[in-house]
Amino acid sequence: MLRLLSRLYDEAAWRRRQWYARRPDARRRLSRPVISVGALAAGGSGKTPLTAHVARTLVAMGERPAVLSRGFGRADPVDGVVVVRNTERVVGDLATAGDEPWMLAQALDGVAVVVAADRYLAGRLAETHLGATVHLLDDGFQHFQLERGTDLLLVSPADLDDPVLLPGGRLRERLATARYADAVLVVDGSDDRRAWVAERLGLSRCFDVRRHVGAAAVALPHPGPAELGPSARVLAVAGIARPEQFFDDVRDAGFDVVRTLVFRDHHRYSSRDAARMQAEARTARAQAILTTEKDGVRLQAWLPFEPPLATVPLTLHVEPADEFQAFLADRLAAERSSAA
Repeated sequence: MLRLLSRLYDEAAWRRRQWYARRPDARRRLSRPVISVGALAAGGSGKTPLTAHVARTLVAMGERPAVLSRGFGRADPVDGVVVVRNTERVVGDLATAGDEPWMLAQALDGVAVVVAADRYLAGRLAETHLGATVHLLDDGFQHFQLERGTDLLLVSPADLDDPVLLPGGRLRERLATARYADAVLVVDGSDDRRAWVAERLGLSRCFDVRRHVGAAAVALPHPGPAELGPSARVLAVAGIARPEQFFDDVRDAGFDVVRTLVFRDHHRYSSRDAARMQAEARTARAQAILTTEKDGVRLQAWLPFEPPLATVPLTLHVEPADEFQAFLADRLAAERSSAA
């Protein structure tokens, strides 16, 4: 049954993409260039950390980027456009932003973060009121309603090992759709695997993406140290699409994971959830409760924790950095030239 459903999903997704490809007038165009960051696989691909990296790269190039997000899983999905951050400071809140835009807003200096179901309207506001010179479409490879000049496709070699579409697998679209991307960014692949991915997808422009787990920051208020030592005993908690990836990351970073707790992606934590985490951590004699930054923003309402709550940042870096920056500069120049 799942195989049949996957085939039906595949055909529907393909026909939808082809419909928009045949009707360019069905896409709306913003005045500033648009860079889309997307993936073939559903959930947990690293699109948000990659969006953050691309945003910082653009700022270093002298641009004023605006991240355009739909704000999936918002507790308070208000109508219209929500400015979560202007280029100078955070002005929104978690309930109307959603966890991923809220996390980006807290992390990205010099970047606007705007949320709306209609990302064209979000982009127009960013252009006219926030001074945006370029837009970043977070999770945009399957968002056909908005024209973009550059599509970045994030891929893990594991996505190609068993390329089955939803609901039987993890892919949103068949592998053939990768040819619509302008560059493929391969996460944590060897040189051979990266070359294999590029050849399999039929893309000549390929970059390497490396994951890095940062220092664990203890959530305030808490009277102890601001950072958690990498050998600490922890209860690891994850409410993300690929929790095992997070657990492997923190083990590889040296943490002693004595117990794990898994919640669904974008889970809205309750006081009962927070109490359960603390009780299980004390039972396991854990020194701290360790979670992702994305989960951390959804747990802020229930602080302080005992034992303390700590978050681990995940960053992605694109290599070679100089070539990637030059690629972005060329793409922006080409889009601006065609719009002139």
